[in-house]
Amino acid sequence: MYSYKVGISAEEHDLFVENHPQANLLQSSKWAQIKDSWGNERIGVYQDNQLVAAAAILIKPLPLGFTMFYIPRGPIMDYSNQDLVAFVIKSLKELGRKHRAIFIKIDPSLHLKANPVNEETEENPLTLSQVEHLTSLGLDWSGRTMQLAETIQPRFQANLYATDYRLEHLPKKIRQAIRTAKNKGVSISFGHLELVDDFAKLMAKTEDRKHIHLRNKDYYTKLLTTYGDQAYITMATLDLDEKENLLKAALTKSENDLAKYSQMANQSRIKNLQAEIQRLQKELDSIKQARTQGNRVLPLAATLSINFGKTSENLYAGMDEAYRSYNAPLLTWYETAQHAFDMGIDWQNMGGIENDLSGGLYQFKSKLNPVIEEFVGEFNIPVNPLLYKLAMLAYDWRKKLRSKH
Repeated sequence: MYSYKVGISAEEHDLFVENHPQANLLQSSKWAQIKDSWGNERIGVYQDNQLVAAAAILIKPLPLGFTMFYIPRGPIMDYSNQDLVAFVIKSLKELGRKHRAIFIKIDPSLHLKANPVNEETEENPLTLSQVEHLTSLGLDWSGRTMQLAETIQPRFQANLYATDYRLEHLPKKIRQAIRTAKNKGVSISFGHLELVDDFAKLMAKTEDRKHIHLRNKDYYTKLLTTYGDQAYITMATLDLDEKENLLKAALTKSENDLAKYSQMANQSRIKNLQAEIQRLQKELDSIKQARTQGNRVLPLAATLSINFGKTSENLYAGMDEAYRSYNAPLLTWYETAQHAFDMGIDWQNMGGIENDLSGGLYQFKSKLNPVIEEFVGEFNIPVNPLLYKLAMLAYDWRKKLRSKH
């Protein structure tokens, strides 16, 4: 016998979600504080007074007093228990009617596939049966969408697991790139609000480089203050004084070597030294230029992550393109996950990747040998069937207009 309760406490909700196999930051009670332009509600489903399902619901106001519900990476429940699933859907629809919801969008943490990079597996038959059951209950499935932008949350993500995360497991080329970053003087620190100014500046540079709109300092500050010690920034920096001294020493040595080899008429060695001197001088000029801008420690790359239970989400990442040769982003992402695992986290989500596994997000994140996880995607639960059909027609029309521009 099931029953449900609306407005369960944040503590009860989070305790249940944190300890569930489908635990996800987006189903934490605090996420509603981040998405404060939406309303929110929490619902719990009980069997014999035992909490067996929960959903943190975001409620978006629509014109004429209507709303839509959105449950990112939820509801949290055992989707193989068909009676429970049917009761949860029924309960959500009842709550939706009270809020004049036209439809409820859910995005369950169900994997069609989960396989290492460059490996292929069959779709999970259990997940397929769960999708079939959801559609039999009248849910409208988005299907196997092909574009990253077709769903609110990415349908494909790159996940790192603590049990398999070792530097020696990475490809030789990637291990060398990480060593190169360290040898070039890139250092890593972990912090909180004291790093948010530099983090926001790196994000702004990333926006300019990619011609996209991300977030601002106020939003990053909200994430850090809302989640407190569950949140952290990983920052890669370069000590300019130290780097300038190292470059000057290397330049002097190469110039002395060139003078020595010039007398020996070793043309091959001479050409290599001339190229090395040119590279060192260019790098030294760049460091001197950075110093004239008042910098002593130069931020190169950074990430912002939040831990929830035994899970972690790498939410935002930025870099300074002018110093790409230092390999700081790769070192930063590697250390970001390692820091989470050092704190007892089981897995860290590196974020979404292109559905066809061919774009820049995939190319970069795949370097760290993640598990590529394919989610089933979104389902809509019609609450007002007539208005739902009209809303979907309007949505499809708007999407077609966007695709023409």
